[in-house]
Amino acid sequence: MSDRIAVIGSNSFSGASFVRHCLTQGLEVLGASRSTEPAACFLPYRWLPAQQQQGFQFLQADLNHDLDRLMEGLDSFKPAWVVNFAAQGMVAQSWLQPEHWYQTNVVANVRFHDRLRKAVWLKKYLHVGTPEVYGSTAGVITEKEPFNPSTPYAASRAACDLHLRTFLRQYSFPVVWTRAANVYGPGQQLYRIIPRTILAIKLGEKLHLHGGGHSVRSFIHIQDVAEATLRVVQQADAGECFHVSTSRFISIRDLVLMICDMLGAQFSEVVKTTDERPGKDAFYTLDDSKLRNTLNWSDRIALEQGIRETIDWIERDLAEIRTQPLDYIHKP
Repeated sequence: MSDRIAVIGSNSFSGASFVRHCLTQGLEVLGASRSTEPAACFLPYRWLPAQQQQGFQFLQADLNHDLDRLMEGLDSFKPAWVVNFAAQGMVAQSWLQPEHWYQTNVVANVRFHDRLRKAVWLKKYLHVGTPEVYGSTAGVITEKEPFNPSTPYAASRAACDLHLRTFLRQYSFPVVWTRAANVYGPGQQLYRIIPRTILAIKLGEKLHLHGGGHSVRSFIHIQDVAEATLRVVQQADAGECFHVSTSRFISIRDLVLMICDMLGAQFSEVVKTTDERPGKDAFYTLDDSKLRNTLNWSDRIALEQGIRETIDWIERDLAEIRTQPLDYIHKP
């Protein structure tokens, strides 16, 4: 039991990459997602040797519709740790049907947590959050920064975090949080900025750069995030929140320029500037010293190395990737 971990949202990029990391550490993993497993090119744990994959089992269960099935699976598996990546993502699209974001990110999660708090086998629950809850900020911010969400997506995630604080106080629910910078790496959804830029160059298509790409972000390799996530869920005290980031900040424009240079493409031929997305946060940079000092974590993969790995993945699996949807498809 102590070597078992459940990953909710295991089909997501972050979830699937975390599953891979857990399997390489010798853990038994139960993965759960609302859909069947996607193509193998999007599941980093399926790139492991068959023997390592034997430690993984998958359960198709939707938080909105299959909570009983999910809890039955968890009760049978009895994981010591549960890590929840499941959320309705995408900032811009949350303006179109905001009720879908609140239904999944708040209502469904509240119902899940109310069942999970009664599980006798649970040692720790990690809720994967987002720095979007802080809104647009100035300077480097710590985990104590007040919430100031500027989109329905961010507001729904902030609401769930506040709900979990009440369960922590009332029930001593063993919750911890992470909020990571922009993750990237092999296996990421094709509509995200790094794979989207690579594919635009490879396929000879235009990349639409919102607002000219002046927003500043920190990009962190998913392997560094996966390592941090496992440390937090296994070692951190209940009630703690940790930023996962790097000390390097870059504008989206400069990021695209870097990828163009790596692939020998002309920025002016690849990019088309479009209007900024409504409510998009112009700037946020995370202070991750708490994670580094408390759990002795450090990021190890430089941005250039990680982008080259992502390029290698797309080139290796391009035949399969070209058959997959390139744009985000909303699922309520």
